[in-house]
Amino acid sequence: MPQLLDKTIEILSVKHLRGPNMWTYHPVIEVWLDIGDLEDYPSNLIPGFYDRLVTALPSLQEHRCSYGEAGGFLKRVEEGTWPAHILEHLTLELQNLAGIPGGFGKARDGDRRSVYKVMVSAINEELTLTALKYAKDLYLALAQDTKDPRTEVENILEQLRELGEDLLLGPSTACIVHAAEERGIPSIRLSEGNLVQLGYGARQRRIWTAETDQTSAIAETISRDKDLTKSLLASAGVPVPKGRIVTSPNDAWEAAQDIGLPVVVKPIDGNHGRGVFINLYTQAEIEAAYAVADGEGSEVLVERHIIGDEHRLLVVGNKVVAAAKGETVWVSGDGQHTVLELIQIQINSDPRRGSSEEHPLNPVRIDSAVELELARQKLTGSSVPALDQKVLIQSNGNVAFDVTDQVHPDVASQVTLAARIVGLEIAGVDLVVQDISQPLESQNGAIVEVNAGPGLLMHLKPASGTPQPVGQEIAHHLFPHGVEFRIPVVGVTGSRGKTPVAEMIAHFLRLTNVYVGLSCSKGLFFGDRAVQKTDAANWENARRTLLNRAVEAAVIENNHLSMLIEGLAYDRCQVGVVLNLIPTENFPQYAINDEDQVFSVVRTQVDVVLPTGVAVLNADDALVVAMAELCDGEVIYFTQDLASPVVAAHLKQGGRAVVVDEKHIQLKLGDQTKKEIPEPHTDAQENVAWDSLNLGAAIAAAWALDISFNVIEAGAETFIPAPSHLAGV
Repeated sequence: MPQLLDKTIEILSVKHLRGPNMWTYHPVIEVWLDIGDLEDYPSNLIPGFYDRLVTALPSLQEHRCSYGEAGGFLKRVEEGTWPAHILEHLTLELQNLAGIPGGFGKARDGDRRSVYKVMVSAINEELTLTALKYAKDLYLALAQDTKDPRTEVENILEQLRELGEDLLLGPSTACIVHAAEERGIPSIRLSEGNLVQLGYGARQRRIWTAETDQTSAIAETISRDKDLTKSLLASAGVPVPKGRIVTSPNDAWEAAQDIGLPVVVKPIDGNHGRGVFINLYTQAEIEAAYAVADGEGSEVLVERHIIGDEHRLLVVGNKVVAAAKGETVWVSGDGQHTVLELIQIQINSDPRRGSSEEHPLNPVRIDSAVELELARQKLTGSSVPALDQKVLIQSNGNVAFDVTDQVHPDVASQVTLAARIVGLEIAGVDLVVQDISQPLESQNGAIVEVNAGPGLLMHLKPASGTPQPVGQEIAHHLFPHGVEFRIPVVGVTGSRGKTPVAEMIAHFLRLTNVYVGLSCSKGLFFGDRAVQKTDAANWENARRTLLNRAVEAAVIENNHLSMLIEGLAYDRCQVGVVLNLIPTENFPQYAINDEDQVFSVVRTQVDVVLPTGVAVLNADDALVVAMAELCDGEVIYFTQDLASPVVAAHLKQGGRAVVVDEKHIQLKLGDQTKKEIPEPHTDAQENVAWDSLNLGAAIAAAWALDISFNVIEAGAETFIPAPSHLAGV
């Protein structure tokens, strides 16, 4: 369309909201766009756009936008909608097709004509922003009819998948994290790799793929030393193949003769099956295998060949939770193609094979092990097998065929014992056996390796059989039901008084002998120590309190700007305090101009209160009172109005409230006064930092935390705010 060829879309700014925010509970990117003259070209005015869009992404039919039913979004496109709305859906669908977790999207008007805000789920900022940029290019290509829609989408998805492999958690780690999050266990990625924290503060656990913070260096070192592992297993009566370390090709042949042919030759500390040769009979084979194995590890091991198939059993916390069987890979000759060509035609064409972590089977390549296998059949990769001639390619291929339901109880017992002997709470135990449904001893089966940090993909996406819920098993092992994964988190926000209230709440908690992390505008405090003496009321420092393994309770001050441009640092909190809301304190630079928009920012603190938690709200502020219905948990009001109708109605329903008058602070439950605390005696200088209503809010939060009345009273009397300049702290 000639009149559209010079049109473009400009990205004005990008914000990454890394936690719960005014749009949703999950991280998003908020992108401001200027669509320029495309403001005059809604989708219904662009000839052929709808058809090209459906051709490019037919799966958009599943988007239910606007009408709440399948096809809703496409109906909007037919009727006419603007580029920002379409970009939102294109970004979501490109992420979805590329296997990137997400699902939330929203488009809103900006602060002037042709400017819009687009919000999209962002598990990784760079990845989602890249997807949005691709969506922008795709939209322009569809609007201008300049590229083949299907080819364009295929190219985009390939690029996104490759980037996702670099930036996202690997599938083994991701399955554990997703299983934890399904149980409400929060996660924090600690590195660009697969190191992840589950839970907060002193109640956290850490994982790195399938290793945990309880995996000892000694156990991991033992597992890497195959000869030492075998020695320890044998001493406990676990069946292992006879063998020894060898130092030369000639020594390998001598060992084979002593052990008895056939034998296995492998590196003592290799992994992923590299340099492993099995079922070797001749001196030439053994010496050739030694040369390869020697290049894969520090030493070479020769051991008795066990008749049977390789199996991998996953042990989690003294329980076998999954089992997979290996494959023997063959090709069948046709009298026309070489062995190498047959491998590509008959084996590597299988869609289950690929080099990415998402593929359960690896491509077969002509490596030294395959060359040796072919040589035993008097063949090479360039040989042309006769019609119907069977050619063995791999005798110990991918272990990716689920047999979990077939494991004999005796086999499971031996395998879990092997993991305990090595000292691993999560282990991948390799054994060779003819029939996994029979005891090892009855068929001369043996355990050959015990591995730390086992891969989980073979169990999550087996080449055949039932996928196993290994992520759930590991999450349950880390946090059995009844074991807490959260520390008490208190979030404090409001237009005024946040810092002194946060300080007071932290003071109450310290009096209960709890190690407290406090992130506020006066600094970052761990216990009584100031570790940062500048404003710490932001996402980064709040997150530091949750990472600290010593912190048993966290008090976090959240200013409105931080909530708007960063989001909250935590997914849920035990107590959320909203002190007040001044609707005129808006942020026009972010198109937050009226009280409804300010309300949407501040309400986030109430949205994240746990069902078992409490929102502490100012009954004297109508906008704050309106947040009560948004709380999943209980509400405790605080007020200076002895005749407050809000508090009266709340108490009548059996609720709790803190009422502040000139002389007393009363803690009320229903029609009862549970505690009456006299106003503390403080000098004028100290009293500048706080007022009675702030104290009432802090006392309400302490009550919500089940701090005893005596401690609350003592805390009110002894609290002294830290100097704002932190001198001498």
